[in-house]
Amino acid sequence: MRAIRVHEQGDPDVMAPEDVERPEPAEGEALVGLDAAGVNMIDVQQRSGAYPVPLPFTPGSEGAGEVLAVGPGVEDVGVGDRVAFAMVLGAYADAAVVPARRLVPVPDGLSTESAAAVLLQGMTAHFLTESIAPLEAGDVVVIHAAAGGVGLLLTQMAATKGLRVIGSTSTEAKAELARAAGASDVVVRGSRDLGEVVRSCGDGSGARVVFDSIAKDTFEDSLGSLARRGTLVVYGQSSGPVPPFDIRRLQPAGSVFLTRPGLADYTATREELLHRASEVFAMVASGELDMRVHDRYPLERASDAHRALASGTTTGKLLLLTGR
Repeated sequence: MRAIRVHEQGDPDVMAPEDVERPEPAEGEALVGLDAAGVNMIDVQQRSGAYPVPLPFTPGSEGAGEVLAVGPGVEDVGVGDRVAFAMVLGAYADAAVVPARRLVPVPDGLSTESAAAVLLQGMTAHFLTESIAPLEAGDVVVIHAAAGGVGLLLTQMAATKGLRVIGSTSTEAKAELARAAGASDVVVRGSRDLGEVVRSCGDGSGARVVFDSIAKDTFEDSLGSLARRGTLVVYGQSSGPVPPFDIRRLQPAGSVFLTRPGLADYTATREELLHRASEVFAMVASGELDMRVHDRYPLERASDAHRALASGTTTGKLLLLTGR
């Protein structure tokens, strides 16, 4: 089988396709023949060395396809089932061995390509809007990178809940996408003061929640946009990590809250994983959630996909297709 392998961390060219032996599932595992793999910022960070990973490795933590074989003791899935997974390394390949408890069924009417495009980012948007902080219709929220892969889904989910979304983007073209997804207003970074825009909305107190996936470059604006007892949710770091921070600053900012959540802790049980996945898939199937695929690449062009994602010019999802 073919797989993208990384033997040393570095620029995109460290990824190369190789012929490797097809793995066999052990107890509690399933072998999934992959149709598509999602390309995510975590993949870029693991490949570059920003997040250390034992070498060598096959990148990719999101994929979908068909169960080809199961190991002893597997009851959750069977051969022939269409399934998807997230947060399991090894998706940039024709096939991957995955713990069966991390596989979710792909419902009829949804393609495996669509499942691979929406699962990780969709569940991220789901836990951010549903499980981080209490939000009520009319509350003002800020979403940075509102035209990105998570950002577009997050904006739609927030707007559906009746929240007033203030998006931030890097270009006016991306701002148009964020408005179409439901943002009430969008700030092109550097063109207007985010705090002033936020306090011109609602009751003028600021944002109940700021969702920030950029981190270093936006952290101060995010903190300054919060209402009293608001919550700053830093769930990514596309511009780099936030520098060391004195937590005493949270009190004069309005006794605000700061959290750095991860999807793994919000899909910690199989029940929670299935709940979030099924709700996201149902929203896509019904048309309530519009999933935007920016581009598709053959597996062998994984390096081109990483360059595109790191450039900051993409909107929506990037996919690798195996042609299986």
